[in-house]
Amino acid sequence: MTARTEGLHHVTAIAGDPQRNIDFYIRGLGLRLVKKTVNFDDPGTYHLYYGDEAGRPGSLLTFFPWQGIRSGRVGSGQSTTTAFSVPQGTLGWWQEHFKALGVESTVSRASSEEERLSLRDPDGLQIDLVASSVSDPRNPWDSASVPAEYAVRGQHSSVLTVQDPTRTLETLTRDLGMNVLAEKDGHYRLSTHDGEPGTVVDVVTDARGERGLVAGGTVHHIAFRVPDQQTQELWRQELAERGYGVTAILDRQYFTSIYFREPGGTLLEIATDTPGFDIDEPLLELGRSLKLPPWLEPNREAISAAVAKIELPGENNPAIQAFVK
Repeated sequence: MTARTEGLHHVTAIAGDPQRNIDFYIRGLGLRLVKKTVNFDDPGTYHLYYGDEAGRPGSLLTFFPWQGIRSGRVGSGQSTTTAFSVPQGTLGWWQEHFKALGVESTVSRASSEEERLSLRDPDGLQIDLVASSVSDPRNPWDSASVPAEYAVRGQHSSVLTVQDPTRTLETLTRDLGMNVLAEKDGHYRLSTHDGEPGTVVDVVTDARGERGLVAGGTVHHIAFRVPDQQTQELWRQELAERGYGVTAILDRQYFTSIYFREPGGTLLEIATDTPGFDIDEPLLELGRSLKLPPWLEPNREAISAAVAKIELPGENNPAIQAFVK
């Protein structure tokens, strides 16, 4: 490929009640809501973006919360686990933290280099916290709920579950520029570099597994990073030449995107690092106001009436909260 991804940009999943989603990810996982907007294709529902202080690429988990949506089915052809990076030695703290919130979690160790805490969010989405021996230099969001010494550093990895890994691996290596780092019993670990947090995709083979159904509590798509729109356009052209049904470049306000489906069934996105989430509100105020793209702004009144009423916890904007008091 002319272009090569630098790692994960974001994961987008589907939730139910938006207030429940906000409370869990801000107070439970300790992330910051960096943008409150709407689904551009269905502006009657929110699109909520969580991440570090500024919503940097590689820290982001986003949701379409549809009230009353039925639960999906986790299975092949999906991203089945979303993992975040936390410091070594912190999983005991996290387990007690979630226990206090009434959330069950389990600790497992796949190797001497990596320990995981696994849990499910209120809609059933599987979230793992990974404490790895590979250092993660990214700065965390220091929230009132989760102090910086324990806090999430950003995404660690995503798991793709497929019935046959052959063509999925070809897409990830040939078309995304990833490297296979390890393989054991149908489980492949790939990275855009050498396995650093935020650059990893695990491909898991489930030859007899039922196909997944994308709905509540499942991942809609995962996105990979590209620096700018010029590089994105080169990538789009090459993907199209190789037979992928890749979309045109779409304006998501805070980045631009192209989408295509890998042969195993998972919807993939390539998203730009720029322009970022502070283009329409200051860093201190991220996530406070409903933001709409210019083409939806004339319908603000109707959209505001259609979406559910939600409250943002004060710890999302502590400087503003302190100033107001």
